[in-house]
Amino acid sequence: MKEEVIGLRGIHKFYGEGDARLHVLKGIDASVREGEFVAIVGASGSGKTTLLNILGCLDRPTEGQYLLNGEDVSRFSDDRLSEIRNRRLGFVFQSFNLIPQLSVLENVEVPLFYSRMPRAARLAKSRELIDAVGLGPRLHHRPAQLSGGECQRVAIARALVNDPVLLLADEPTGNLDTRTGAEILALIRDLHAQGRTILLITHDPGVAAQAERRIRIGDGRILEEVEAA
Repeated sequence: MKEEVIGLRGIHKFYGEGDARLHVLKGIDASVREGEFVAIVGASGSGKTTLLNILGCLDRPTEGQYLLNGEDVSRFSDDRLSEIRNRRLGFVFQSFNLIPQLSVLENVEVPLFYSRMPRAARLAKSRELIDAVGLGPRLHHRPAQLSGGECQRVAIARALVNDPVLLLADEPTGNLDTRTGAEILALIRDLHAQGRTILLITHDPGVAAQAERRIRIGDGRILEEVEAA
């Protein structure tokens, strides 16, 4: 059996105090193994955004353990969590989150600024990933000169530049038209076929159906897990 990349053990998340205390996640137990493509699907208010923040080391659970490659990161310091976000996780957001003043090449290179990789090696790796997502001719364009689909391809290249153990995609087609969204999902499926471990967060059952396993959540609980047919 392949190594467990994510292990969630009894995850609870509370916000606030006293009578106003809000119980958002209510005992989440889940596992994602190396090379899996898993979708977490849920409506607005289901708890999926809170869960994503914990998975992305942007927040900590109030109770429970979050094991990333067997290491409990749920009580790490902010500095240690920041290091994990940069070195072990790749993020793809609905809104792309590109830096408008930077070129495609510079945007992809950004995560490598925090490493000690020589500049020539940084540029070579960034160019390689830009070519891999089909944007080689656009190296020196800025985000305003790109289509939405091209911006998301840049974001995917940037997410992969540190060779993360896990790619987290948060509504990656949410700002795209149907055809372009299908192209981005095809690219994500290709990455999975290459052995990438991918966790996709979505409210759209059609997008979630692209994954090999779906976890449906509601009211802060896992309602069902479904394997692809």
